[in-house]
Amino acid sequence: MAVVCVLPGHKGLIHFKSMKTGTVIMKSSISLKERSCYTLKQIKKYKASYGFVAPFLIIFVVFTVVPVIMAMFLSFTDFNVLQAANFVGFSNYKNLFLKDPLFLIALKNTILFAAITGPISYLLCLWLAWFINDLHPRARSVLTLLFYAPTLANVYTVWQLIFSGDANGFLNAWLIKIGVLLEPIQWLTDKRYMVPVLMFIILWGSLGTTFLTFIAGFQTVNTSLYEAAAVDGIRNRWQELWYVTLPVMRPQLLFGAVMSITSSFGVGAVITTLCGFPSTDYAAHTLMHHLEDYGTIRFQMGYACAIATILFLIMVTVNILVQKLIAKVGE
Repeated sequence: MAVVCVLPGHKGLIHFKSMKTGTVIMKSSISLKERSCYTLKQIKKYKASYGFVAPFLIIFVVFTVVPVIMAMFLSFTDFNVLQAANFVGFSNYKNLFLKDPLFLIALKNTILFAAITGPISYLLCLWLAWFINDLHPRARSVLTLLFYAPTLANVYTVWQLIFSGDANGFLNAWLIKIGVLLEPIQWLTDKRYMVPVLMFIILWGSLGTTFLTFIAGFQTVNTSLYEAAAVDGIRNRWQELWYVTLPVMRPQLLFGAVMSITSSFGVGAVITTLCGFPSTDYAAHTLMHHLEDYGTIRFQMGYACAIATILFLIMVTVNILVQKLIAKVGE
């Protein structure tokens, strides 16, 4: 009995179709040969579609996949741009964790920024999108533009004026005027205030692609599903959101999670703009700053690639965990 195709199964079962009889057979496992046969058959069947995808796929592989693989390889070398790379094994990784205290500070700060700004930004985008979705279309369009507009321009100069450390800074001047402060606070250079201020600014500017994705996701939900859910016992808006809306929006939730995780772990440019590089006592030093230091200033590319590889593995691990959590939405 020859297998000519493999169809997606349910509950871990793989469906096979007999060449002679046409009978569908279910198996709980699939060999590499059978999977390759199915893949080649699908490519041949949808060759026009794969042709349209090919340009993007080629660019993605050349400019994303290949550089990631090269960076992982270079992380095991002492490559410095000017000389040929020499294999040094795990020396770069050992030095990072055992001989580089600044890396540990950067790792701690990166995890701190990601753990606070990432989830809050994600939930804030979801809540605002849910709220705006119920408004009149015209009001929805205006509010969407207002919330998204800060991400379209470099508004950090405004925040520098607000949190300026002299008495003429907007926040300091106002607090001194009402009697809360006697002297100005160095909001962006004092390490006691730097991180909270940065987190507030990052959250304020976080309504970007994730926010628009959730707005679009809410628009795709078929309203007839709410009527069916009401018949099945759904009684309030929270139940509608959890059991109807979010399961339908799972693709948008996954995409939003990837974007939020990437932006929260990749924070660096905002901090450099507001606090300079390096920040006071490295209080806001992140892995992106450490990577920039060794990659673009010291040109120790092997060491920089080790930093990038660690950051990449952390982001992939968090993405996998978040995707597993989102898969349980609605259960």
